[in-house]
Amino acid sequence: MLEEFKKFALRGNVIDLAVGVIIGAAFGAIVTSLVGDIIMPLVGAVTGGLDFTNYFTRLSSKVTADTLAEAKKQGAVLAWGSFLTIFINFVIVAWILFMLIRLMNRLIRKEAAKTPALSKQEVLLTEIRDILKDGIERGPSIDPGR
Repeated sequence: MLEEFKKFALRGNVIDLAVGVIIGAAFGAIVTSLVGDIIMPLVGAVTGGLDFTNYFTRLSSKVTADTLAEAKKQGAVLAWGSFLTIFINFVIVAWILFMLIRLMNRLIRKEAAKTPALSKQEVLLTEIRDILKDGIERGPSIDPGR
């Protein structure tokens, strides 16, 4: 069973997936920092320092606090401002990821367009290889006339 696990764990797909998850987590931290440390402060500066995180609706008459953290301690609140902030962050992150993937796809297409076309010799050699390969797969042909 250990040998079977080693084969599974060392296959290319599993390792590629692990690398993708690790890079994705690191990239997620970069994008989160970009949104939280650069974009949202700029949005706050443009909107006059508007911050929705402390906006809430009291669902209980016991709640008298003015900040969300204190209000949650006192009773039930609808923290719609926090939700709105997280939603805005999500839209910004999704937009940034969309633009990055779009840019990467353009670069990949440009790189694919740069690959040179096969020369006449390469085309002929490819055709010969395919004919030989097809002949080997069919087996030797027997000519009944001989």
